[in-house]
Amino acid sequence: MSWFYQAAALVLLVSMLLSLFRVARGPSYADRMLAAQLIGTSGVALLLLLAAAFEQSALRDVALVFALLAAVSGIAFTRVAKSVKE
Repeated sequence: MSWFYQAAALVLLVSMLLSLFRVARGPSYADRMLAAQLIGTSGVALLLLLAAAFEQSALRDVALVFALLAAVSGIAFTRVAKSVKE
């Protein structure tokens, strides 16, 4: 991997670690859910970065599945939060 891929991967990993802290100690469920969404987005970006660095198309497929799961989990959280408010 080149230095650019390594630096970008490091930034994404730091972002994921900070988000994990927010998931564990978030003041509300919405903050925790947003941090979990950030972990998912960073994970997808990291997988796409690794797919480009190592020229592995399977990692792109895994990133696509993670992106779809993140979208579904965001929708599910929104529906549950809306039904709890009413």
